Amino acid sequence: MSDTFTVTTYNIHKGMSPLNRYAKVNGIAAALKQLNPDILLLQEVQGQHLQRTLQFNDFPDQSQHEFFGEFLSLNSSYGKNAIHPNRHHGNAVLSRFPLDPKHNVNISVNRLEHRGVLHCEIYPPNWSKPLVVLCAHLNLLEHDRIKQYQAIADYVLNTIDPSWPLILGGDFNDWKFKSDHLIAHHLGLTEAYVSHCGHLAKTFPAKLPVLSLDRLYVRHLEVVKAVVHDGEPWSGLSDHLPISAVLKPKFAD
Repeated sequence: MSDTFTVTTYNIHKGMSPLNRYAKVNGIAAALKQLNPDILLLQEVQGQHLQRTLQFNDFPDQSQHEFFGEFLSLNSSYGKNAIHPNRHHGNAVLSRFPLDPKHNVNISVNRLEHRGVLHCEIYPPNWSKPLVVLCAHLNLLEHDRIKQYQAIADYVLNTIDPSWPLILGGDFNDWKFKSDHLIAHHLGLTEAYVSHCGHLAKTFPAKLPVLSLDRLYVRHLEVVKAVVHDGEPWSGLSDHLPISAVLKPKFAD
């Protein structure tokens, strides 16, 4: 096996087009198959939506993390965050390597936005340590995010071995650029796209991206390459664009 692997983070907008007119689950699956990531972090994953299942022929009956897992031949885990009558959604982690779901951390700070961080441990072949993956989706308001940054930092410091390689990725909704100060520096993380390209990736809105909402932070991992996937077909699949990074461990196997 190569010592490098590819991780992708993507807010899939519950499998719907940017304006919610069309189901895009099949298109998202096909596009992700072309990327062929080893590890996939998804946000706004629809675990169930009975109305859309009936309304759209290509909206799957099964949970979207299971659908993508089967289509891409990846192991999958789902963290349910927002629960409503006949529907729920959250975050998902998918992996080509053995995956151990550990905990879905509730970081909700108000009644309107139900947010979480899905913690999984992944075991690439011949690694001496597990790879910790945290898939996050943060609030829209800055004062809420400040509380969530602290909650994530406390969880990492109290729960995760500081010598283990770590990926913290997802939709940070951080249009004020506070994550680097409050999360990355405090935990010793590097943002993958910044490391490779010198600036944050513009990922929202997908058709004409101007905001840098999506991030991939890493620790004890070398960033070999990072890219934002823009243009067709991505501009019509979700309201966000995905980011991928090619990484390799900094520790000895």
